[in-house]
Amino acid sequence: MKKLLLIAATLISTVAFSQSEMYTKKMKQNLQLLDSAKSPQDFADLSASFERIGDAEKTQWLPYYYAAYANYIIGWADPKADKDKVGAKSSDLLTKAEALETNNSEIFCMKQMIAVLEMTVDAMNRWQTYGKQASEALLNAKKADPTNPRPYLLDGQTVFNTPEAFGGGKANAKPLLQKAVDLFATFKPASELHPNWGKQTAEGLLAQCK
Repeated sequence: MKKLLLIAATLISTVAFSQSEMYTKKMKQNLQLLDSAKSPQDFADLSASFERIGDAEKTQWLPYYYAAYANYIIGWADPKADKDKVGAKSSDLLTKAEALETNNSEIFCMKQMIAVLEMTVDAMNRWQTYGKQASEALLNAKKADPTNPRPYLLDGQTVFNTPEAFGGGKANAKPLLQKAVDLFATFKPASELHPNWGKQTAEGLLAQCK
């Protein structure tokens, strides 16, 4: 009986390891494609692929995060994209990620990005609603992980693109972007699959503030 139990445990462990290997392999492949993607269709295909991985794995939040991220990019990559529809779909995907991983800095960052995307549809009339959502998301992102540079990058990027008359401009953005660059210098993702984007953007924006 002990031998049978040991064999069963070994088989279960082997299957689990194989599934883990396959998951990592598929995620790495998609992340490489995400780095080289250019067209809206590229991002749409990747979003669907990440979502399928999430549906198959059931316990991993990262596939849904990247599915939301890839879909979100369509809102900027496609001039004809309906930003509200793009934002709604990304939000739905992010909800699946958050159901598996609560109080996560990266998920809060994604919430800010979606809010900003939807705000740009009609900034004058939507600022109070979506601007508040974006600000709250960044605050939560900073609290969830003070070492994460992305909340400061997104904060600085928003201020950078906001007119000086409304509290924006390069001078106001500079300390936020400097904070982001400083954090990127020491930031280490939890794994090779975790988010690690934004360093070059932060450095580029900071250079424009000097």
